[in-house]
Amino acid sequence: MVNDSAPCTDRRKFLQTSTSLAGVSLSLPAFLGLRSAIANEADSRQRRAGTGAGRAKSCIILFCWGGISQLESWDPKPDAERNVRGEFNTIPTATPGIRVSEHIPLLAKQTGNLAIVRSVHHDNSAHGKGMYWNMTGHAPRPGGGNQPPSPEDWPSIGAMTSKFLSAPEGLPPAVRLPYPLVDNGTLQAGEYGGWLGQKYDPIVVSTKNGKPFGGVSRGLGAANIDPTVTTAEGRLQRRFTLLDRLESKHRGLTDAGLSDSVDSFDHFRGLASNMMRNPRVQAAFEIEREPERVRAKYGDHICGQSVLLARRLVEAGVPIATVCCAAGDLNGSKGDHFDTHGDNFNRLKKTMLPVFDRAASALLDDLSERGMLDETLVVFLTEFGRTPKINGGRGRDHYPNCYSVVFAGGGVGGGQVYGRSDKHAAFPAADACGPAEIHATIFEALGIPADTHVEDRLGRPFPIADGEMLPIFS
Repeated sequence: MVNDSAPCTDRRKFLQTSTSLAGVSLSLPAFLGLRSAIANEADSRQRRAGTGAGRAKSCIILFCWGGISQLESWDPKPDAERNVRGEFNTIPTATPGIRVSEHIPLLAKQTGNLAIVRSVHHDNSAHGKGMYWNMTGHAPRPGGGNQPPSPEDWPSIGAMTSKFLSAPEGLPPAVRLPYPLVDNGTLQAGEYGGWLGQKYDPIVVSTKNGKPFGGVSRGLGAANIDPTVTTAEGRLQRRFTLLDRLESKHRGLTDAGLSDSVDSFDHFRGLASNMMRNPRVQAAFEIEREPERVRAKYGDHICGQSVLLARRLVEAGVPIATVCCAAGDLNGSKGDHFDTHGDNFNRLKKTMLPVFDRAASALLDDLSERGMLDETLVVFLTEFGRTPKINGGRGRDHYPNCYSVVFAGGGVGGGQVYGRSDKHAAFPAADACGPAEIHATIFEALGIPADTHVEDRLGRPFPIADGEMLPIFS
């Protein structure tokens, strides 16, 4: 857990013992402003101390890539006109007064563990940029089209978390499953280390035989380690000896201004070495060790098995795992996603919602049965929602103006709805919030105060989140 109380104490002591404003080169307005800021910071910390924030030891993010419809999941509008409410009915949940889509019946039984936030919004309707908003908590870079990762990007949730929370030796501090997010062949910015550096890039880990959908190559620049590959010990040692020799001949890269690349190479090589040599680490990745009953509960598809692997990894000590909750078989074929411009209702009913419902509810059950739910924050994220009005292809289009995000575990108070959308789920009607508040909430849950500062490559300090924690903790 991060402890940044020492700098605050130093500032207070400084102000309390300073008797001459001139002596410290502060004008009266600056002095009063600094004193007010410190008082507000103390109040903020006192409020946090009275909540369950800081209870989580790890986080699992289930990302509904494509943009899940709020109207067909967490925020249905049964009283709206038909071209808005759609074809699905609603069902009661385990919490009186909360209703959800009829096609997430297993999650409906879990609302006692859920905090449903129905008033999230931002202003970008492109997949990659919407994902960037939600995975970094900040607006994407200006400019049109898909944007690949850049060292100027804001760090992702996984990268920022791995800056502050470490994993046991041999395990990566942040993982993504089962592949990086790609749109029209472009690896998308938003999931990586950005200005923290490449060594904070989350590692892409596939389930056994898991491949991206649509024949997209894994060689897109994202670090992808297959921890199930084993090599005879003698041959493995010879490979590492050869790498040491090659590396010693390229130390000049540091003097050539490429130290970041060398550091990243060292980091990932060391991580791969530890993962391949450590039997305990290898075991964490072997979902075949799970009882068949448990594996079947998650579902025999790439989404379910990836979510199961995420649970195994956080149980082994990985601080944060992000799963792309698309649908498909274990070879990555016959895939689908939540980008339902056409045939929205059939695709959701037959494929997407049953897969997501089964995997997500199995995760919550599994964490609860293992006594892990209270210390594992689960977040259901997406890049945006869908348009309230149904289009001519019986689909819904991209819509960032109002969508839902859901929290569970990690000290979150269940059985609640935070925020409210209008009668068409078109705009927030109460307690509007955005990705910045979602990030602040995640960091606070993990014991990383959202006002903690990190420095970019130029040494400029930035708070890890621009928003404030949502009041959803028990």
